[in-house]
Amino acid sequence: MRTSGGAVRSAAVAAAGLVLLAGCGGGPGGRHSDGTDDAGKGRRPGGPAHGASTTTHLKEVPGIGTALRSRIPAASRQVVAVYGEGADSANSTVVLYEKDAGGWDRKATWTAHNGRRGWTADHHEGDKRSPVGVFTLTDAGGVLADPGAKLPYTHSSAFTPPPYWDKSTRHDFDYVVAINYNRVKGTSPLDPTRPQGQSKGGGIWLHGDHGGGTSACVSVPKAAMQTLLRALDPARHPVVVMGDKVRLAG
Repeated sequence: MRTSGGAVRSAAVAAAGLVLLAGCGGGPGGRHSDGTDDAGKGRRPGGPAHGASTTTHLKEVPGIGTALRSRIPAASRQVVAVYGEGADSANSTVVLYEKDAGGWDRKATWTAHNGRRGWTADHHEGDKRSPVGVFTLTDAGGVLADPGAKLPYTHSSAFTPPPYWDKSTRHDFDYVVAINYNRVKGTSPLDPTRPQGQSKGGGIWLHGDHGGGTSACVSVPKAAMQTLLRALDPARHPVVVMGDKVRLAG
């Protein structure tokens, strides 16, 4: 759903937004559960793309082993690869790859963060770990107006973090891209439906970074979100491949 800047949001949509924001990281007690006192805050993570001499016409997306590579849809021509620094680390590197007739090209690389406790192959609500896997990217939105997204974009104040979250998170959801983990594709990122059940978590997004780990989302700088929104194209069937580097290569 694409909405204009003057769209009137219903109470139901606003309530759904609070549910999803809670899934992405909010918590009671005057602090955001994506707290900025995470170990490793401010460190610059490494990744297979850093220092690579060959960035165009790659046969495969670097660092992705057979198990996860086989789950990338054949039609996919865009991959957002999230290279976690370690199984228990909140630090990661995000790389945008695009495929043409010559192979995969690396388009951009950003320092990023993932779940504050690292990664898991069996994500559950509240575990503060990001799910390892391959997930499609079909829907976007944010507090700010559409910056030129190709994905359907929901512009809504319902993305605004609650006032009891830490001040450092105020702009985390200026722009978001929903990661299709335990959600209904083709709906707003604010849709709280979780087909696999509440216990499996949800509300996992690509969103703005505040300098520390998240509850399960992947966060990148604001400029990176703008670049991703303008690049990710439904016609190219974009996916995110995400996990710590060991499991990605498995």
